[in-house]
Amino acid sequence: MPRSVLIVEDEPIIRTSLGEFLSDEGYDVVTAGNVAAALQHARQRDFQVAVCDVQLPDGDGLALLRRLQQLNPSVSGLIITAYATVENAVEAFQSGAFDYLVKPVIFDDLSNKLKRLFQYRELSMENQFLRRELARRESGESLIGSSNALKAVQDAARRVAVTNSNVLLVGESGSGKELFARTIHKWGPKHDEGFIAINCATRPSEQLEAQMFGANVGGLPGINEEVPGSFRTVGGGTVYLDEVSQLPLATQDKLLRAIEYQEFTPLGATKPLQMSARIVAATTRDLSVEVSEGRFQVDLFYRLDGMTIRIPPLRERLDDIPELVEFLIAKHSRAMGQRVTAATSETIRTLMSAPWKGNVRQLDNAIERAVMMCDGTQIRPNDLPPDLRGSDQPLPDTDDLRTALRHYERLHILRVLNQWPDKREAAKRLKLGLSSLYRKIEELGIDL
Repeated sequence: MPRSVLIVEDEPIIRTSLGEFLSDEGYDVVTAGNVAAALQHARQRDFQVAVCDVQLPDGDGLALLRRLQQLNPSVSGLIITAYATVENAVEAFQSGAFDYLVKPVIFDDLSNKLKRLFQYRELSMENQFLRRELARRESGESLIGSSNALKAVQDAARRVAVTNSNVLLVGESGSGKELFARTIHKWGPKHDEGFIAINCATRPSEQLEAQMFGANVGGLPGINEEVPGSFRTVGGGTVYLDEVSQLPLATQDKLLRAIEYQEFTPLGATKPLQMSARIVAATTRDLSVEVSEGRFQVDLFYRLDGMTIRIPPLRERLDDIPELVEFLIAKHSRAMGQRVTAATSETIRTLMSAPWKGNVRQLDNAIERAVMMCDGTQIRPNDLPPDLRGSDQPLPDTDDLRTALRHYERLHILRVLNQWPDKREAAKRLKLGLSSLYRKIEELGIDL
């Protein structure tokens, strides 16, 4: 992928000659004659380097560089100045410039400094990723993000982890329930003992019971040797029961007894065994509804419901997406032997505007695909799966809250109208009157 450079120079001859030279050198070049044009280009796409003249007709080049770095923190800068003084150099470096050039600009000097700058960028990004990965491994942290929604769940998980109590995790598919279960185990008093995950929806009931409670020889047709079972194997560790709502009723009875009396009986055995494992159960369904419809034992529900933690879907923790993307890029780049180091700010805005029905699992798959498709070191929107590229417009690049809210309001109404084409039903879902919905459609310029 060509390395992108924005040239901001008010003198047309210098601007054109610099642009032509760098284009011939293989750079992807865009030129601007003033601050306003440069900012307009920067809002439309990301640049890796900005070459800015200090004196511009509508502003200062150093202030422009600071503004460009606010729009895209990863952009690097070269400053063009007419006077080579120590004061000018210090001021350029304080403004975030990598280096400076003196007029008249010598092409070889510009070429050499750009090459060093891009080498420095690559080494710096790689060093940052390695440091963050090392810190993450040393701290043992596996939950990625710093949003308020995630912090609230982490606090609840920490409080329950130290008690060794049983826990029920409730959340949508792909929201990371097993990751939270492993984290609770890791933070618990018996973190040195085992962790075993069981999917309660994938096996016939007899095989599922054998996996959970064990089976003696002859206890189950086709079993010719003793099966120890997860509750025995894990010792004082944690057994994670995924989709616990889909346990057969007979198996629910055995699980209830194991929780109440801390003992279980393997299939084909006559004497019960003691159990010391902690149970972390998870479900995507509302267990109270399952109880009312007779598919789940009420006593087991109350046993599991004592400490319930709701895992928020990704759409409720959009602030975590940049950190998740960074982590996932590092993971998949390492696995594939790629040198992808980041995603452009345009890509991040696109990801933050997606509905994420598949939650973190969908994001993980999207980043894996993007790393595979990426030709350079930064993921661009075209590298994302087509359904994400076309799902929504990216978030607006503005600090104005009113504009951002209007943009989101339009996207939300469009999403509801796509799901519920009948406007009366859509208005009901939006909790608006029908006339108010029509007024919003007109105000926001929604094309039906």
